[in-house]
Amino acid sequence: MSAEEPKVLPFIEHLVELRRRLIIIVIAVFIGMGVSWNLANEILVYMEKPLTSVTYIDAAKQKLYRYLQTNYPAIYRMGDMEKELNKPKKQHALNYTKPLEPFFIQCKISAIAGFVLALPIVFHQIWAFVAPGLTRRERKLVVPFMLVGTLAFCLGAFFFLTTVWPFIINFSLSYETEGLRSWLSLSAYVDFCLRLILMFGLMAELPVLTLLLSRFGLVSYAFLAPKRKYALLASSIVAAFHSDLVTMFVIMIPMYMMYEVSVWVALFFGKKKTEPPPLPAAG
Repeated sequence: MSAEEPKVLPFIEHLVELRRRLIIIVIAVFIGMGVSWNLANEILVYMEKPLTSVTYIDAAKQKLYRYLQTNYPAIYRMGDMEKELNKPKKQHALNYTKPLEPFFIQCKISAIAGFVLALPIVFHQIWAFVAPGLTRRERKLVVPFMLVGTLAFCLGAFFFLTTVWPFIINFSLSYETEGLRSWLSLSAYVDFCLRLILMFGLMAELPVLTLLLSRFGLVSYAFLAPKRKYALLASSIVAAFHSDLVTMFVIMIPMYMMYEVSVWVALFFGKKKTEPPPLPAAG
Protein backbone atom coordinates (compact mmCIF):
# COMPACT_ATOMS: atom_id res chain seq x y z
CA MET A 1 0.00 0.00 0.00
CA SER A 2 1.43 3.37 -1.03
CA ALA A 3 1.69 6.30 1.37
CA GLU A 4 -1.03 8.19 -0.53
CA GLU A 5 -3.62 5.40 -0.31
CA PRO A 6 -6.20 5.83 2.47
CA LYS A 7 -6.04 3.42 5.37
CA VAL A 8 -9.12 1.18 5.58
CA LEU A 9 -10.36 0.28 9.09
CA PRO A 10 -12.85 -2.46 9.92
CA PHE A 11 -16.27 -1.38 11.14
CA ILE A 12 -15.64 -2.38 14.79
CA GLU A 13 -12.39 -0.41 14.82
CA HIS A 14 -14.30 2.58 13.53
CA LEU A 15 -16.71 2.35 16.45
CA VAL A 16 -13.86 1.99 18.96
CA GLU A 17 -12.09 4.95 17.41
CA LEU A 18 -15.29 7.02 17.45
CA ARG A 19 -15.83 6.24 21.14
CA ARG A 20 -12.28 7.27 21.95
CA ARG A 21 -12.66 10.58 20.09
CA LEU A 22 -16.00 11.29 21.81
CA ILE A 23 -14.50 10.62 25.24
CA ILE A 24 -11.69 13.09 24.52
CA ILE A 25 -14.24 15.69 23.36
CA VAL A 26 -16.37 15.23 26.50
CA ILE A 27 -13.30 15.57 28.75
CA ALA A 28 -12.22 18.72 26.88
CA VAL A 29 -15.69 20.25 27.25
CA PHE A 30 -15.73 19.47 31.00
CA ILE A 31 -12.32 21.12 31.40
CA GLY A 32 -13.56 24.13 29.45
CA MET A 33 -16.66 24.21 31.63
CA GLY A 34 -14.48 24.33 34.73
CA VAL A 35 -12.38 27.14 33.28
CA SER A 36 -15.46 29.18 32.36
CA TRP A 37 -17.42 28.49 35.58
CA ASN A 38 -16.36 31.74 37.26
CA LEU A 39 -17.03 33.67 34.03
CA ALA A 40 -20.67 32.60 33.80
CA ASN A 41 -21.91 35.70 35.60
CA GLU A 42 -20.02 38.03 33.24
CA ILE A 43 -21.44 36.12 30.27
CA LEU A 44 -24.96 36.46 31.69
CA VAL A 45 -24.43 40.20 32.13
CA TYR A 46 -23.44 40.46 28.46
CA MET A 47 -26.53 38.48 27.45
CA GLU A 48 -28.64 40.93 29.48
CA LYS A 49 -27.30 43.99 27.65
CA PRO A 50 -30.43 44.41 25.47
CA LEU A 51 -32.38 44.72 28.73
CA THR A 52 -30.07 47.05 30.64
CA SER A 53 -28.30 49.28 28.12
CA VAL A 54 -28.95 51.26 24.97
CA THR A 55 -28.74 49.02 21.91
CA TYR A 56 -27.91 49.97 18.35
CA ILE A 57 -31.66 49.83 17.60
CA ASP A 58 -32.40 52.36 20.34
CA ALA A 59 -29.65 54.63 19.01
CA ALA A 60 -30.99 54.32 15.45
CA LYS A 61 -34.50 55.23 16.62
CA GLN A 62 -33.18 58.29 18.44
CA LYS A 63 -31.34 59.45 15.31
CA LEU A 64 -34.46 58.92 13.19
CA TYR A 65 -36.67 60.88 15.60
CA ARG A 66 -34.21 63.78 15.76
CA TYR A 67 -33.91 63.80 11.97
CA LEU A 68 -37.69 63.96 11.59
CA GLN A 69 -37.91 66.61 14.29
CA THR A 70 -35.46 68.83 12.40
CA ASN A 71 -36.43 68.16 8.78
CA TYR A 72 -40.04 66.98 8.89
CA PRO A 73 -41.68 68.54 11.98
CA ALA A 74 -45.20 67.82 10.70
CA ILE A 75 -44.54 64.09 10.53
CA TYR A 76 -42.78 64.30 13.89
CA ARG A 77 -45.80 65.89 15.55
CA MET A 78 -48.29 63.67 13.73
CA GLY A 79 -46.51 60.53 14.96
CA ASP A 80 -46.32 61.90 18.51
CA MET A 81 -42.62 61.10 18.52
CA GLU A 82 -41.85 63.53 21.34
CA LYS A 83 -42.78 60.83 23.85
CA GLU A 84 -40.51 58.27 22.19
CA LEU A 85 -37.62 60.71 21.93
CA ASN A 86 -37.72 61.66 25.59
CA LYS A 87 -38.71 58.25 26.93
CA PRO A 88 -36.07 57.01 29.38
CA LYS A 89 -34.53 53.58 28.97
CA LYS A 90 -36.33 51.12 31.22
CA GLN A 91 -34.34 48.66 33.25
CA HIS A 92 -35.66 45.12 32.96
CA ALA A 93 -34.56 42.50 35.46
CA LEU A 94 -34.64 38.74 35.00
CA ASN A 95 -36.64 36.80 37.56
CA TYR A 96 -36.45 33.27 38.87
CA THR A 97 -39.04 31.27 40.80
CA LYS A 98 -37.21 28.04 41.68
CA PRO A 99 -34.62 27.76 44.52
CA LEU A 100 -31.78 26.26 42.43
CA GLU A 101 -32.65 27.92 39.13
CA PRO A 102 -29.63 30.33 39.11
CA PHE A 103 -27.29 27.41 39.81
CA PHE A 104 -28.58 25.40 36.85
CA ILE A 105 -28.40 28.49 34.65
CA GLN A 106 -24.75 28.87 35.65
CA CYS A 107 -24.21 25.23 34.68
CA LYS A 108 -25.80 25.77 31.26
CA ILE A 109 -23.81 28.92 30.51
CA SER A 110 -20.58 27.27 31.67
CA ALA A 111 -21.28 24.21 29.51
CA ILE A 112 -21.80 26.28 26.36
CA ALA A 113 -18.77 28.46 27.13
CA GLY A 114 -16.73 25.32 27.84
CA PHE A 115 -17.80 23.88 24.50
CA VAL A 116 -16.63 27.06 22.74
CA LEU A 117 -13.27 26.93 24.56
CA ALA A 118 -12.89 23.28 23.59
CA LEU A 119 -13.71 23.88 19.92
CA PRO A 120 -10.10 23.50 18.68
CA ILE A 121 -9.91 20.09 20.37
CA VAL A 122 -13.37 19.16 19.07
CA PHE A 123 -12.36 19.97 15.49
CA HIS A 124 -9.02 18.20 15.94
CA GLN A 125 -10.79 15.02 17.09
CA ILE A 126 -13.23 15.18 14.19
CA TRP A 127 -10.31 15.55 11.80
CA ALA A 128 -8.40 12.74 13.48
CA PHE A 129 -11.41 10.45 13.09
CA VAL A 130 -11.67 11.02 9.33
CA ALA A 131 -7.89 11.28 8.77
CA PRO A 132 -7.36 7.55 7.97
CA GLY A 133 -9.50 8.04 4.87
CA LEU A 134 -7.49 11.03 3.67
CA THR A 135 -4.27 11.31 1.75
CA ARG A 136 -1.07 12.59 3.34
CA ARG A 137 -1.51 15.96 1.65
CA GLU A 138 -5.11 16.28 2.88
CA ARG A 139 -4.15 15.36 6.44
CA LYS A 140 -1.85 18.39 6.57
CA LEU A 141 -4.93 20.65 6.51
CA VAL A 142 -5.74 19.83 10.15
CA VAL A 143 -4.43 23.11 11.60
CA PRO A 144 -6.29 25.36 9.09
CA PHE A 145 -9.42 23.30 9.71
CA MET A 146 -9.16 23.79 13.48
CA LEU A 147 -8.49 27.52 13.24
CA VAL A 148 -11.07 28.34 10.56
CA GLY A 149 -13.74 26.15 12.15
CA THR A 150 -13.27 27.73 15.58
CA LEU A 151 -13.17 31.25 14.14
CA ALA A 152 -16.33 30.65 12.06
CA PHE A 153 -18.30 29.43 15.08
CA CYS A 154 -17.16 32.38 17.21
CA LEU A 155 -18.05 34.86 14.46
CA GLY A 156 -21.51 33.35 14.07
CA ALA A 157 -22.12 33.54 17.83
CA PHE A 158 -20.73 37.09 18.01
CA PHE A 159 -22.94 38.21 15.11
CA PHE A 160 -25.98 36.83 16.90
CA LEU A 161 -25.20 38.45 20.25
CA THR A 162 -24.38 41.87 18.81
CA THR A 163 -26.92 42.10 15.98
CA VAL A 164 -29.76 39.59 16.13
CA TRP A 165 -30.30 39.23 19.89
CA PRO A 166 -30.81 42.99 20.56
CA PHE A 167 -33.28 43.06 17.67
CA ILE A 168 -35.31 40.15 19.08
CA ILE A 169 -35.41 41.58 22.61
CA ASN A 170 -36.16 45.11 21.41
CA PHE A 171 -39.06 43.81 19.34
CA SER A 172 -40.39 41.84 22.30
CA LEU A 173 -40.20 44.81 24.66
CA SER A 174 -41.94 47.08 22.14
CA TYR A 175 -45.25 45.46 23.15
CA GLU A 176 -45.04 46.90 26.64
CA THR A 177 -47.81 49.37 27.47
CA GLU A 178 -49.16 51.00 30.60
CA GLY A 179 -51.23 47.93 31.31
CA LEU A 180 -48.80 45.34 29.97
CA ARG A 181 -45.42 44.76 31.63
CA SER A 182 -42.76 42.19 30.89
CA TRP A 183 -41.86 39.64 33.56
CA LEU A 184 -38.93 37.85 32.00
CA SER A 185 -38.02 34.43 33.29
CA LEU A 186 -34.32 33.74 33.85
CA SER A 187 -34.51 30.20 32.49
CA ALA A 188 -36.61 31.08 29.43
CA TYR A 189 -34.39 34.06 28.57
CA VAL A 190 -31.07 32.23 28.92
CA ASP A 191 -32.25 28.99 27.28
CA PHE A 192 -33.56 30.92 24.28
CA CYS A 193 -30.32 32.87 23.95
CA LEU A 194 -28.04 29.84 24.33
CA ARG A 195 -30.03 27.82 21.82
CA LEU A 196 -29.72 30.56 19.22
CA ILE A 197 -26.01 31.05 19.97
CA LEU A 198 -25.42 27.38 19.12
CA MET A 199 -27.61 27.63 16.04
CA PHE A 200 -25.85 30.69 14.63
CA GLY A 201 -22.45 29.23 15.45
CA LEU A 202 -23.28 26.02 13.61
CA MET A 203 -24.73 28.01 10.71
CA ALA A 204 -21.39 29.72 10.27
CA GLU A 205 -19.73 26.30 9.93
CA LEU A 206 -21.59 25.53 6.71
CA PRO A 207 -19.17 27.41 4.39
CA VAL A 208 -16.23 25.75 6.19
CA LEU A 209 -17.74 22.30 5.68
CA THR A 210 -18.49 23.13 2.06
CA LEU A 211 -14.90 24.30 1.55
CA LEU A 212 -13.55 20.97 2.78
CA LEU A 213 -16.01 18.84 0.83
CA SER A 214 -15.44 20.83 -2.34
CA ARG A 215 -11.65 20.59 -1.98
CA PHE A 216 -12.01 16.83 -1.66
CA GLY A 217 -14.25 16.76 -4.72
CA LEU A 218 -17.32 15.52 -2.83
CA VAL A 219 -19.51 18.55 -3.67
CA SER A 220 -19.27 21.20 -6.36
CA TYR A 221 -20.86 24.42 -7.50
CA ALA A 222 -22.76 22.50 -10.19
CA PHE A 223 -24.20 20.25 -7.46
CA LEU A 224 -25.13 23.00 -4.95
CA ALA A 225 -26.36 25.83 -7.20
CA PRO A 226 -29.51 24.10 -8.57
CA LYS A 227 -30.58 23.16 -5.02
CA ARG A 228 -31.11 26.71 -3.75
CA LYS A 229 -34.88 26.22 -3.54
CA TYR A 230 -34.40 23.14 -1.36
CA ALA A 231 -32.01 25.06 0.86
CA LEU A 232 -34.60 27.82 1.26
CA LEU A 233 -37.23 25.22 2.14
CA ALA A 234 -34.93 23.53 4.66
CA SER A 235 -34.10 26.90 6.24
CA SER A 236 -37.81 27.66 6.56
CA ILE A 237 -38.52 24.28 8.17
CA VAL A 238 -35.72 24.69 10.73
CA ALA A 239 -36.79 28.25 11.53
CA ALA A 240 -40.45 27.22 11.83
CA PHE A 241 -39.69 25.38 15.08
CA HIS A 242 -39.57 28.79 16.79
CA SER A 243 -42.91 30.09 17.92
CA ASP A 244 -42.76 33.73 16.89
CA LEU A 245 -42.58 35.01 13.34
CA VAL A 246 -39.77 37.51 13.99
CA THR A 247 -37.37 34.86 15.35
CA MET A 248 -38.31 32.60 12.46
CA PHE A 249 -37.19 35.19 9.92
CA VAL A 250 -34.00 36.19 11.75
CA ILE A 251 -33.01 32.50 11.69
CA MET A 252 -34.20 31.63 8.20
CA ILE A 253 -32.52 34.52 6.40
CA PRO A 254 -28.98 34.04 7.83
CA MET A 255 -29.27 30.27 7.41
CA TYR A 256 -30.09 30.60 3.72
CA MET A 257 -27.39 33.26 3.29
CA MET A 258 -24.83 30.78 4.67
CA TYR A 259 -25.94 28.30 2.01
CA GLU A 260 -25.54 31.00 -0.63
CA VAL A 261 -22.02 31.74 0.66
CA SER A 262 -21.29 28.00 0.53
CA VAL A 263 -22.35 27.86 -3.11
CA TRP A 264 -19.84 30.55 -4.03
CA VAL A 265 -17.16 29.00 -1.83
CA ALA A 266 -17.57 25.79 -3.83
CA LEU A 267 -17.27 27.78 -7.06
CA PHE A 268 -14.08 29.67 -6.20
CA PHE A 269 -12.27 27.20 -3.93
CA GLY A 270 -13.60 23.83 -5.03
CA LYS A 271 -11.51 21.16 -6.66
CA LYS A 272 -11.16 21.86 -10.35
CA LYS A 273 -11.97 19.05 -12.72
CA THR A 274 -9.06 17.95 -14.82
CA GLU A 275 -9.66 17.59 -18.50
CA PRO A 276 -9.20 14.03 -19.81
CA PRO A 277 -6.18 13.59 -22.08
CA PRO A 278 -7.00 13.73 -25.78
CA LEU A 279 -7.34 10.42 -27.55
CA PRO A 280 -4.56 9.60 -29.96
CA ALA A 281 -5.38 10.15 -33.59
CA ALA A 282 -6.26 7.04 -35.52
CA GLY A 283 -3.78 5.80 -38.05
